[in-house]
Amino acid sequence: MAEKTSQSWAEHAQHTLAQAKHHTGAARQALLELLDTQACALSAIEIEDALRERDRPIGRASIYRILDELERLHLVQKLQVGQAMARYEPIRTGEGHHHHLVCDNCGTVTPFTDPDLETAIKKLSRRIPMRVAEHEIVLHGACEDCSD
Repeated sequence: MAEKTSQSWAEHAQHTLAQAKHHTGAARQALLELLDTQACALSAIEIEDALRERDRPIGRASIYRILDELERLHLVQKLQVGQAMARYEPIRTGEGHHHHLVCDNCGTVTPFTDPDLETAIKKLSRRIPMRVAEHEIVLHGACEDCSD
C-alpha cells in the first residue's frame, strides 16, 4: 500500500479557499506558494518584493485583500510588530509553535521557541479565569547588530 503524502500548507489553503467558494487565481496561487516556503512572518511589502523577484508581481492592494481573506479563514496569523507594521505567516497545524523577537531599530523579526515559556503559559492558564486557546509572544529590543 502506498504511503499517503502529507498535504502542504498551500494545498490546505487552496482546499479551504475552494470550500469557502473563493476563486483561486494566479495571484492567490503565487502568494500561497510564497507563504508556504517561509519560516517566519513577512510584511505585505516583503511579500510584494519577493513575488516581484520571482517574476510573479502582484499589486499591494491585491496582496492585502488576499491576506485579509486568508486571515478570515484562519489560514494566516496577522502579527502586529509595532510601528504600525503587520506581518503575516501561515497557521500550520501540527507544526512547532513559535514566537517572535522584533528589533525596534532595523525591523528584523526572528522566530524563537522556548519550552519553559510554553510550560509557564500552561501553568498560568490553570490559574486565571479564562481557557487560553492560543497565545502570541512578541519581544521588542535591539538585535545583536543594532546593539553594538
